Amino acid sequence: MRDLLSQVPLFNELPPQDLEPIACGTTEISAVRGDIIFRRGDPCVGFHVVVYGQVKLLFVSNSGVERVVRLIGPGDGFGEALMFMGQDYIVTAEALRDTLLLHVGRDALFDQLDRNPGVARKMLAGLSRRLYSLMGDVEAYTLHTGAQRLITYLLREWRGEAGEPFRIEISKAVVASRLNLTPEHFSRILRDLSDRGLIRVRGREYTILDPDGLKAYKG
Repeated sequence: MRDLLSQVPLFNELPPQDLEPIACGTTEISAVRGDIIFRRGDPCVGFHVVVYGQVKLLFVSNSGVERVVRLIGPGDGFGEALMFMGQDYIVTAEALRDTLLLHVGRDALFDQLDRNPGVARKMLAGLSRRLYSLMGDVEAYTLHTGAQRLITYLLREWRGEAGEPFRIEISKAVVASRLNLTPEHFSRILRDLSDRGLIRVRGREYTILDPDGLKAYKG
């Protein structure tokens, strides 16, 4: 457990003796695709870190419609703010593939924060980065077209080699929800970009054919 925690950016500068108390309050959670890690309204008594795999955070409406608000990958944590506030979870977390998580217990962590202000500073930095990222999402949703949001996402997932295919393992419906697009709008944008010769899409395999043209496209 201590070795796993030492790979988490939040804790990677802590010496073993400072990690040990946190490790004692940490548990492993193994999840397969579709497993619910927690639901909205469950008590938040710590925070999670993804070791491998992927998790989506989502709202579910009364009619059952999902709205994905964040995708969590290896090394990323979630739940810290609610843990500090003593609030219940406001979203539901679901595994998108086979996933290993660490759940860092609140009591063990708070005790270590009292002893080591450096951990507190790193947590504040991490929360600040996340707030900055959320502000960027708000800007994208309000100022950028749907096509621009999708293009930004594709370029972020792209390895940087024109003509080389890459896979996006999550479904198009999840990607569309994360980008605040309806599935129909998402499909229309993909079709338009394909018709223009900017990308090629085969199932979950994407190929960027014209990077410069794609970056210049405004929708």
